[in-house]
Amino acid sequence: MNVASPAKPFAPHITHIQVKSLKGIGGQICQICGDKVGTTASGGLFVACDVCGFPVCRPCYEYERKDGNQCCPQCKTRYKRFKGSPAVHGDLEEDLPAIDGRNELNFSSGSHGDLQSTTQRLLGWHRTTGSLGDDIEGPSYDKEEVPLSRVAYLTNGREASGEFSAASPDRFSMGSLGVANPAREYGSSGLGNIAWKERVDGWKRQDKNIVPMSTVEGPSEDKGGDIDGNTDILMDDTSLNDEARQPLSRKVSISSSRINPYRMVIVLRLIILGVFFHYRITNPVTNAYALWLLSVICEIWFAISWILDQFPKWNPVNRETYLDRLAIRYDREGEPSQLAAVDIFVSTVDPLKEPPLVTANTVLSILAVDYPVDKVSCYVSDDGASLLTFEALSETAEFSKKWVPFCKKYCIEPRAPEFYFSQKIDYLKGKVETSFVKDRRSMKREYEEFKVRINALVAKAEKVPEEGWIMQDGTPWPGNNTRDHPGMIQIFLGHSGGTEGETSELPRLVYISREKRPGFQHHKKAGAMNALVRVSAVLTNGPFLLNLDCDHYINNSMALREAMCFLMDPNLGKYVCYVQFPQRFDGIDKNDRYANRNTVFFDINLRGLDGIQGPVYVGTGCVFNRTALYGYEPPHKPKSKKAQVLSSCFGRKRNRSSKSSKKGSEKKSIKEMDPTLPIYNLDDIEEGIEGAGFDEEKSLLMSRMDLDKRFGQSSVFVESTLWENGGVPSYMDPDNLLKEAIHVISCGYEDKTDWGSEIGWIYGSVTEDILTGFKMHARGWRSIYCMPKRPAFKGSAPINLSDRLNQVLRWALGSVEILFSRHCPIWYGYGGRLKWLERFAYVNTTIYPITSIPLLIYCTLPAVCLLTGKFIIPQITNLASIWFISLFCLIFATGILEMRWSGVGIDEWWRNEQFWVIGGVSAHLFAVFQGLLKVLAGIDTNFTVTSKASDEEGDFSELYMFKWTTLLVPPTTLLIINILGMVAGVSSAINSGYQSVGPLFGKLFFALWVVLHLYPFLKGLMGRQNRTPTIVVVWSILLASIFSLLWVRIDPFIRPVTGPDVQQCGINC
Repeated sequence: MNVASPAKPFAPHITHIQVKSLKGIGGQICQICGDKVGTTASGGLFVACDVCGFPVCRPCYEYERKDGNQCCPQCKTRYKRFKGSPAVHGDLEEDLPAIDGRNELNFSSGSHGDLQSTTQRLLGWHRTTGSLGDDIEGPSYDKEEVPLSRVAYLTNGREASGEFSAASPDRFSMGSLGVANPAREYGSSGLGNIAWKERVDGWKRQDKNIVPMSTVEGPSEDKGGDIDGNTDILMDDTSLNDEARQPLSRKVSISSSRINPYRMVIVLRLIILGVFFHYRITNPVTNAYALWLLSVICEIWFAISWILDQFPKWNPVNRETYLDRLAIRYDREGEPSQLAAVDIFVSTVDPLKEPPLVTANTVLSILAVDYPVDKVSCYVSDDGASLLTFEALSETAEFSKKWVPFCKKYCIEPRAPEFYFSQKIDYLKGKVETSFVKDRRSMKREYEEFKVRINALVAKAEKVPEEGWIMQDGTPWPGNNTRDHPGMIQIFLGHSGGTEGETSELPRLVYISREKRPGFQHHKKAGAMNALVRVSAVLTNGPFLLNLDCDHYINNSMALREAMCFLMDPNLGKYVCYVQFPQRFDGIDKNDRYANRNTVFFDINLRGLDGIQGPVYVGTGCVFNRTALYGYEPPHKPKSKKAQVLSSCFGRKRNRSSKSSKKGSEKKSIKEMDPTLPIYNLDDIEEGIEGAGFDEEKSLLMSRMDLDKRFGQSSVFVESTLWENGGVPSYMDPDNLLKEAIHVISCGYEDKTDWGSEIGWIYGSVTEDILTGFKMHARGWRSIYCMPKRPAFKGSAPINLSDRLNQVLRWALGSVEILFSRHCPIWYGYGGRLKWLERFAYVNTTIYPITSIPLLIYCTLPAVCLLTGKFIIPQITNLASIWFISLFCLIFATGILEMRWSGVGIDEWWRNEQFWVIGGVSAHLFAVFQGLLKVLAGIDTNFTVTSKASDEEGDFSELYMFKWTTLLVPPTTLLIINILGMVAGVSSAINSGYQSVGPLFGKLFFALWVVLHLYPFLKGLMGRQNRTPTIVVVWSILLASIFSLLWVRIDPFIRPVTGPDVQQCGINC
C-alpha cells in the first residue's frame, strides 16, 4: 500500500559504529526458525539478503525460495540465487551462476565505507530489537515531524518509524513497516518474525507429497489468467510485513501423487473410448441392426455427457482460511469492528410444508452467529403472507433474548436449539463454568415451553375462520388473501450500534411479505429474493448478502467470518461474486438410500470447478457480493510480469479498444485512491459529470433516467446502489426509510426495469440459482468454494422416495427451461470472460436431463436382447475383447482415483451411481417432456415446495412412507421387464443346450447392471411392510404385458410348427 512520506525522510543518525569482525557476530540467530545463521563454504557469515542483512539461515532461505514468496521477509527484496542452490521459477539471468564472493561479504574487494555500510545493515535489525546491548546507539528522530498516527509499534512495544519507502536507502536500519489505512485495515505491529516463523514451521511439517499451490489455470475465452491463482503476483509487497497483512486465505492444490494418476487415467480412457467407438461403428450387427444403431447412439451421447462432466474436474483445489488474520486486520479487541455488514435472507412460503419451528431454529442460529451484532441483519421473507409465520416469528424474537446471550456466554455449537439439545454427545466436555449445568437446564426448559407455544399456533392455524384471521388489535390480517394483499414489513428486533458485549443488543430481525396482486407476474422464489435485496438496501445496505432456505440453519457460528476471509481479502475479494458453502444434511438414514447427501456433487464436482472459475450457485448457503448482484462487472485483473515477458517474446495482441481501456484505467486509478468513498453520487449524475470512480460499464449509467430504468423508481434505493461499501446515510429518517421499503416491494416496482434479466436473481427458470450464478460468471466474476472442517450450514432433505423424485424433477425441469432459453450456456455469453471449462460445466448442468432418453433406451435393451435372443454387439475377436475389458477397467479406475483424491467413500459413490439411473429414468424423463410442453405449447407446471418436515420420531418413518406419483411407473416397468428377460433368457439357454450359454452371459450382465442400479428403488417400492401401492403394480404389469405381447408377436419363443403342404399331398395325405 502507498505510505505517505513526511516532509523530511527519516535517517538514522549513527555517529560512530565500531566495525566488528564477522567472526564476532557469527553467532547470529535466524529470526525465522531460531537456529544459528551459520557460515558459508569460505568461512564467512551467511547473508541471505545483501540489501538489509536480515538474519536468515540457509535452510530457511531455501524454503523461502522454493515454497514461499522468494523474497526477504523484512525489505521484500527478491532473494538472489546462491551457488549450490537449486534454480526456481523467476530466477534472473544475472543471478546465474551466483558467485560466493558476490553474495557474501567480501571485505577485501570493497572500500572501508562499504564495510561500514554492510555492517550497519547486519546490525540494524538487532538494534531495533535490542539484542546486541546498549553499546550501539539507536537512530534518533525529530519528534516534531512524526505524527502520532504514523508511529508503528514493534512486537516488543518499542516505537519505530513506518515512513520509509521500500526504495529508500535509509530503510536498512529499520524495518520497512507499512502503515495501514485505519478506514480499511488496522496495521498491526511487528516485523513479522512470528508470522514467518510459523510459516516456515508449517513448511517443515508439510507432507512431502503436497506440492506448492498451483498458479496455472485453464485459459478463458478472453485469454485472461486466473484471478486468485496468482495471489502472490497480485499481492502488494508492503501488505506482507506482519501477520495482520498476510493473505486471509490460500488455495491449495491436490497432491500430485493423487491428482496426476487421475488425469492420466482420464486421458487414457479418452483414447480407449475412441478405439471403442471405431470398433462399434465399423462392426454393425446385421441381424439386429435397429438394436445396434440405438445402442451406438446412446453410447455416443453417454461419452459426450461424460466429457462435459469429467474435464471440469481436471484441477480440483482446496481452500484454507486464516480467521486469526481476519480478526487482527478487521476485528481487533477493544476497538470498533471493521468487519463488513452482512444482510441475511431467509425465505419461506407455506408454513404447513415448512414448519414454523424449523424456520424459528434457522432464525435463532442467525441471531446468535459469532459476528459483531451491529453488522448482522436478518430478513425473513414470507411469500405466503401467513399469520402463522408472523406470530411464530414474534415468539422467536422474544425467545432469542434469552437464547442468544446463552449461546455467546458458553460458546455452544450449533446455535439452533432443536439440534443443540438433540445432540447425543457429552455436552459437559470442555466446560469449566459451574453455572453452565444450571443455565443449560433452565434454557432447555425455556425452549420446550417455546416449542409448546409454536405448536399451539400451528394447531390454531389448521382451522381457518370463514371471515379470515383477525389480529390482536381487532383489524383483519392483511394477508388473508394470499394472492391479493399489500406489502407488509415488521421490524421485531433492532440494534443501536452497541457492541457484542452488551447482551441486551441483538441483530436486526425484519419480517417481509411483498405485495401481490392479480394480473402481475411474481416470479416465485426469485422474485421474493429480489424484493429482499431492495428492502435490505434501503434499511441496512450491507455490502454482502447471505441467503438461506428456511430449513438450513447455521451449524458453524464462524461461517460468516469464513466467508469474509475471501470477500474482504484486499486482493481476491474485489473479483469474488459469491462464496458457496457445501450443503450438509441432518435426519438422513444411515445408508442414504436415495443419495440425499449428494456427496459426489458437493465434494468432487464443486471442488473441481473451484480450480477453474468457481462453483455454481446451488440456491442456499451462499454469501454474495451485493455489487455483483447489481449486474456490474468485476475490475479487470492487472497484467502480471509473466504475461509481459511472453508478450515481449511473441508480440503483443492488438487491442481493438486501446483508447477506451486507457480511459477506463484512468478512472479506476482515481477510484482506488479512497475505497471508502461511494462509486458515484446522485449529484454528479444529475449534473452529467464524468466524475471520478466510474468503471466502464457504470460510466454508461451517468444519467438519473438510466439509473431509474435499470433499478426502478426509488431515489433512496438507487442512491444505495452507488455506495460500494454499503451503509445507510445518517441523515435519512427511519420513518421515510420504512415507507420507501414498502414502495420497493410493490408488485409493479420491477416493471420496465432490469430486475430479473440483468440485476438480482434471474427469472426464466424454477432453478433461478443456476441462471444467477451463470450470469455472474459470464461477466467475469469468480466464485469461491469454502469447506470448513465444521460444516457451515445444515439442512433437511426429503428421505421419502416420492418427495425425493419430485425434488429432482423440479431441478431437472429448471435445467430444461434454461436449455431452451436465451441464457443457454451453449450459445450465451461468448463475448464475456467465461472460461471454457466453466462453460462445459454449465452446459452439463443444462443438458443432463436429456440423458434420460438414451438411458431409458439403454436400460430397455438388455430385456429386449434376452427376450429376442439377439444382441447389440457382434461376436468379438480376442483383440476387440481386450479393448472392451480395458474400457471397463478404466471406468472403474476413474471412480477409484476420484474417490482417492476427494475422500468420498465407495458407498457414497455407489449410491450416487444408483440414483443417477433411478432419477434418470423417472424424474429427468418427465422433466424433458414437461419442458417441451412449456416451450412448445405454453403449458406451465406448478412449483412444488419440498416438504421440510423433520423426523421427530427418529425412526425414519418418512423413509418407508409411500406416496403415489406417476414418476414411479417407468423404473418399475424397467425392473419387471428386465427380471422377466433374465428368467426367459436362462430358460431359453437351458432348452437350447450348452452352446447357447456363452452368448447368454453378456446379455445377463447388462440386465443385472440395470437391476442392481434400480435396487434402492425396489426396496422403496416394498416399504417397511414389503407392500407396494396397488396402482403402481397395475400400471407396471399393464406396461410389461403390452411389451411382452409385442415381443411374442414379433419374435415368439417357440417356433411355429409347419405341417404338410395340402395342395401337394392332398387332404388325406
